Amino acid sequence: MNLRKGDKVKIISGNDKGKQGAVLAVFPRRGIIAVEGINIKKKHVRPRRQGQKGELVRIPAPFAASRVMLVCSKCDQAVRIGHRIIEQRKYRICKKCGKEL
Repeated sequence: MNLRKGDKVKIISGNDKGKQGAVLAVFPRRGIIAVEGINIKKKHVRPRRQGQKGELVRIPAPFAASRVMLVCSKCDQAVRIGHRIIEQRKYRICKKCGKEL
């Protein structure tokens, strides 16, 4: 999986198509990611102390990583990711402008 926590991504399919957000969590074995402000679900939270009320919390639910594309910081577009090896180290690069991501 080519995505990391903190990357800016654009949604390319589904109800939130066209929206952008930062990656909050990556689960590479399952192939899913969580993005801030995308795929928001409501979660009922029980009261923890006596006298406290229960509440509804809105949290971003994880979804398939194939539904997003990385946004390049230089060309500011959703791009495919390539790899370049320089001095025994592997770098991610933008396929459109060639800039290191």
